[in-house]
Amino acid sequence: MRYTPFGRTGFSVSSLGFGAMNLPGVPLEQARDALNYALDHGINYVDTAAGYRNSEEIIGESISHRRNEYFLATKTAKREYNEAKAEIERSLVRMKTDYIDLLQIHYVNYPQEFMKAMEENGAYQAVKEAQQAGKVRYIGITGHRPELLARWIADGKFDQVLFHLSLVQPFANDELIPMATRLNMGKTGMKPLSGGFVQPVDKAIRYPYSQDIHTIISGMISVDEVKMNIAAMEQEIETEERTELESLAAELSTHHCRRCNYCSCPIEIRIPDVMISSVVLKKQGLLPKGNAFFDKFKTNIMSCADYEPCKEKPLCEQKCPYHLPMQHTIQETARYLSGV
Repeated sequence: MRYTPFGRTGFSVSSLGFGAMNLPGVPLEQARDALNYALDHGINYVDTAAGYRNSEEIIGESISHRRNEYFLATKTAKREYNEAKAEIERSLVRMKTDYIDLLQIHYVNYPQEFMKAMEENGAYQAVKEAQQAGKVRYIGITGHRPELLARWIADGKFDQVLFHLSLVQPFANDELIPMATRLNMGKTGMKPLSGGFVQPVDKAIRYPYSQDIHTIISGMISVDEVKMNIAAMEQEIETEERTELESLAAELSTHHCRRCNYCSCPIEIRIPDVMISSVVLKKQGLLPKGNAFFDKFKTNIMSCADYEPCKEKPLCEQKCPYHLPMQHTIQETARYLSGV
């Protein structure tokens, strides 16, 4: 396992972090085994959020007795002071700890959300006070729009930033990662498999491993998944492989979707999932979770071409800040799924 100083925090963080978002979907014993196996085998970064159902409680039940062995990151999606303050206190209780290493302002995608969180009596003030009280050590921010995150971290108020980084979403490399590097911030990549869609797993893990970040959080739910993720990082990446991975990422990201979720669909097509997987679906196929997604939503996707209100001017495209041809991509995917 590779360890590097986590920006200006000085903590040496493992290159693979444990993403605990999906633990509430498995039996407690299975979750406990996965977390403890991860710690036993060198993973020392554990990521969760107050909004991930009972994920924080699972961490508290499973590994709080090993608290000095891991760097603990959680998040608040609250934007107002009182709500964020209360949520931080709940997180401490749930995870059975006196302090949180990293408290992140969670899922900030709109400028007005950022302004609300940062204003007087906003969430940032609550986190800052918790830091001054010794309940939080460092402050971070997370989001799905890398160019906005690059702007928001520029004034130095955050110690860390969390962003998508995968073969199908390499966009943080353009502005965000260079900015965070200049500021000596902790850089955390998330969703290396794009939520369980992208294969092969080893290449999907090794792409962000090859980039200028400190740790990758992968959503693991079993000992076998921890083993698989660790195995993908056993060998360092040489120049030839890095070039190959970057070329593949450039090809698989031509959809240009950042998963900012500005778009919405009146017939309930999950547009970002379709957009982001559209190229890899045709080139190399998907993991079982991705195939299950398309099996479940195939009827919705096939209905796009027949939805009358969108025929002249697609409703989804009017909301996209990147002006992406979403209707075209969805209908192309529908034709692919139907074998046309």
